[in-house]
Amino acid sequence: MKRSSLLDYGFRPFFLLAGGYAAIVIPGWMALFSGHAALPGALPAMYWHAHEMLFGFVAAAIAGFLLTAVPSWTGARGFAGVPLALAVIAWLAGRVAMASVASLPFWVVAAAELALLPVLAGLLAPPLLRARNRNLAMLAVIAVLWLIDSAFLVGLSRGDTLLMGRALTLAIDVVLVLVAIVGGRIVPAFTANALRRRGETVEVRSRPWVEGIAIGATIANAIADLLSPGALWIAAIAAIAAAAHAVRLAGWRSFKARGESILWVLHLGYAWMPAGLALKAIFLSSHAEWAAKWQHALTVGVFGTMILAVMTRVALGHTGRPLAVSPATTAAYLLLTACVVVRVFGGVVLPDHYLATMFTAAALWSAAFALFLVVYAPILASPRVDGKPG
Repeated sequence: MKRSSLLDYGFRPFFLLAGGYAAIVIPGWMALFSGHAALPGALPAMYWHAHEMLFGFVAAAIAGFLLTAVPSWTGARGFAGVPLALAVIAWLAGRVAMASVASLPFWVVAAAELALLPVLAGLLAPPLLRARNRNLAMLAVIAVLWLIDSAFLVGLSRGDTLLMGRALTLAIDVVLVLVAIVGGRIVPAFTANALRRRGETVEVRSRPWVEGIAIGATIANAIADLLSPGALWIAAIAAIAAAAHAVRLAGWRSFKARGESILWVLHLGYAWMPAGLALKAIFLSSHAEWAAKWQHALTVGVFGTMILAVMTRVALGHTGRPLAVSPATTAAYLLLTACVVVRVFGGVVLPDHYLATMFTAAALWSAAFALFLVVYAPILASPRVDGKPG
């Protein structure tokens, strides 16, 4: 029997978990939302849905990315075997705990749910500290996300939905900052590499002043949401952030990426950042109904698309395969894009069929990640094709 390679490198189990959880958790949410199922206990279904998308799906993707990127950044040996298995177990324990709030002592739920991020930090800190790597800030991001999750659990224990909601909003904002930083590195770098391979001399521009405004305004957006959620003045910050990210993206020559699915999907995922922030600015300043789903443009659009884009690219590159996706993967990108459009604007276009638009968006989302699993589960579970370790 061929040995599985799932524990040979950090991206392997966590990308599989992220894709699998994405495919199943949204149908579960739709069953709850439509009244065909109920979640026992004190955790309201809407908060379970939002929490699990952030601290289940997104956290798995972040873990897989960082456990793969840090060895590359520091020259350290990749994470594998027992340490990686412990991180996987911590993630699984959190998912079981959050689905079992009604039947477990609360301290057990909290201990299980809060285990992953400390385990992840414990694995990443030694190589980052030894190398004095510039990405040490990633440990701060992990710590902040852990504190936010802790605040959510405090709210859950008290039945304080206001605290739970504010914690989830802040988590979204922090992940947006992470995407702004990491996306601002990888999207222009991958684009420049692709243009060089084609022999094109078009310059991909990353201007320091634009970078500073884009990232600074995204951080300011998070701070503003923490201090005064929903305030009118936050619209100005969101508008500045949207404009800065749009200018930033314009310098990356997105039009030149159109011929390669594995490349244009990164540009498309990042494009939802200025779009979502612009919708936020419009909604906070005018309460225009068509902009009301701005948060889904940021979560489903930015997080979902960027995660799918990075998982498909990293899985190919780190298993020794060419960076060219299959037609099925391109179809997954398109299905997910259709999901975002339907989720953000479907309810406005078809106001009398809101539930139908939600079910349609859910089906498109699950189909996209099901295709990811069909194509990439065998890749993630198999050894590298070039015979190298990892």
